[in-house]
Amino acid sequence: MRILMIVTSHDQMGDTGHKTGIWLEEFAAPYYRFKDAGAEITLASPKGGKPPLDPNSQVPDALTDATERFEKDDAANAAFANTVTLDGLKADDFDALFYPGGHGPLWDLATDQKSIALIEAFVAQNKPVAAVCHGPAALVNAKTPDGKPLVSGKRVTSFTNDEEKAVGLENVVPLSIEDEFKKHGATFERGDNWASYAVVDGKLVTGQNPASSDATADEVIKLLSA
Repeated sequence: MRILMIVTSHDQMGDTGHKTGIWLEEFAAPYYRFKDAGAEITLASPKGGKPPLDPNSQVPDALTDATERFEKDDAANAAFANTVTLDGLKADDFDALFYPGGHGPLWDLATDQKSIALIEAFVAQNKPVAAVCHGPAALVNAKTPDGKPLVSGKRVTSFTNDEEKAVGLENVVPLSIEDEFKKHGATFERGDNWASYAVVDGKLVTGQNPASSDATADEVIKLLSA
């Protein structure tokens, strides 16, 4: 089981002066779900090297067993500090693709052509593609082999407009994933704000928010074990 995890390289929350990046729980929880299932994990990002962590994801209220395990895991931290760039990565070399969230992907992965090309290659090979919270921003511009939007006619979820409003960032973010998905003909599903909710449609797996990280990763493992 070889899993490619692509994370954001973007660290600025628009022009607010605040930092953003990866939401730690959304990286750590899937990382250990995959690791404990015996997966070989490759970490990549648009710029390579050490990606930014959203400082708000490291405050006590945001920490979980998975984030605390990561903080003490020298090997995982070394891998995290040395993500590879997207250059030369091929869908042929992996069994599944996973995008953690944090607000960063809204600015870089939503339009990153190398990332989009990788998603499309995984889809063409009928391999699982998964994303959680703001990670699904990476999917909004991807297409199927016949040129339709990837999410057209698919059941999907992501961080919701209601949740974005609840954190006061609806006027800061460059796009609404929920709106983009609906615009592209997806059926957008959701659970309660902040509750775990994951949607599987074929080989496409999406999770709503940080609480959905474990469930999203578990659905990928199920697809790979089937």
